[in-house]
Amino acid sequence: MSSHPPLLDLVADDLILVEAKMQATNEVFQPLAEAINLLLHSGGKRIRPSLALLAGRLYAAAERDRVVSLAAAVEMLHSATLVHDDVIDGALLRRGKATLNAAWSPGATILAGDYIFARAASFAAETDNVRVMRIFSETLMTICDGELRQLYAMGNWHQPRDAYYERIYGKTAALFASATESAAVLGNAPEAEIAALRDYGYKVGMAFQIMDDILDFVGDASTVGKPVGNDLRQGTVTLPVFHYMQDNPEALAVMEATSNGHAGADPLGELIADIRRSPAIEATRQEAVQFIADAKALLAGWPDSIYRQALEQVADYVVARTF
Repeated sequence: MSSHPPLLDLVADDLILVEAKMQATNEVFQPLAEAINLLLHSGGKRIRPSLALLAGRLYAAAERDRVVSLAAAVEMLHSATLVHDDVIDGALLRRGKATLNAAWSPGATILAGDYIFARAASFAAETDNVRVMRIFSETLMTICDGELRQLYAMGNWHQPRDAYYERIYGKTAALFASATESAAVLGNAPEAEIAALRDYGYKVGMAFQIMDDILDFVGDASTVGKPVGNDLRQGTVTLPVFHYMQDNPEALAVMEATSNGHAGADPLGELIADIRRSPAIEATRQEAVQFIADAKALLAGWPDSIYRQALEQVADYVVARTF
C-alpha cells in the first residue's frame, strides 16, 4: 500500500476545507505566501489531519468547522517543524524538491517557520476550546524538546535506546497524539475515551517514525527524498542501528571513527549497506507492527463503524507504506 487508505475518502471533503484554510491569502507578504503554498503542495500525506478528522467523526457533538480548524492547526504545526528542521539539518531538498532553506537565508527561513507556527496557533484558537489550545501549546513545547534532544544527541554513539523512544515521541508521536486527543475533546468524549484516543495517536505516531527510520535505510532515495542512510551519516542513531549493534557490537568502532577523523572517504557506506540487508530491519519493523497492534486494540471500545474501521486502516497503512 503506497497511496492513502481508501477509507480516508470518508473525510475527503473535510480535507479540502483544511487545505483551503491553510492556503496563505493575498494579505500575507507575497514571497511568504508563495513559500507557504509551495510547502503545502510538496507532497505531504496528510495523515495527521486525517486522524483528527476521523477521530472527530466518532462523536456527533464534534462540530465540523471546529474539527476542521483543529486538523488545519495540526498540519500547519507539522509544516512549521519541517521548515525549521531543514534549517537545522542544512537540507536543500525535501521529498525531492528544493526547500525554502535552499532559497532563503537561515534567518528568513526561521522567521517563515515562526509565522507558520503562529498561523497554526490561530487555527487552534478557532476551536474556541481552551483545553485544545492548552494541548496545542504543550505539544509545541514537546516537539521543540524532542528536536533539541535529537540535536544534542548527534554523534553520541553510546546513548541508551530509551533516549531514542523519548526523542521520537517528542519529534513525531506527540503531534499524532494531540490530533486524536483534541478531536475527542471537541466531541465532549468521556475522559477514558479521550485518554484512549490520545494513546492510539501516540502509538500510531511512534510506529510512523520507526517506519521512517527503516525507510531511511531501505527506501528508494528518489521516493523518500533523501540519500539512503542519511540519518546515520548526520550522526543520528535510530532504532535499526540499535538492533544492528546488538548483534554487531564492532559497529560502534566504525561509527566512532567518523567522529575522530580516522575514517576513510565513505566511512559509513559499508555499515549502512550491512544494516540495510541485516535482520535489524525486520526486528525494527516488528516493533512498529506491535505499536500498531496495540493502537488498533485501543479502538475496540468503540462500536464498529466506518470511522473506526478507517482509523484501523490508517494504522495499518503506517506500517505498509513505502515512502
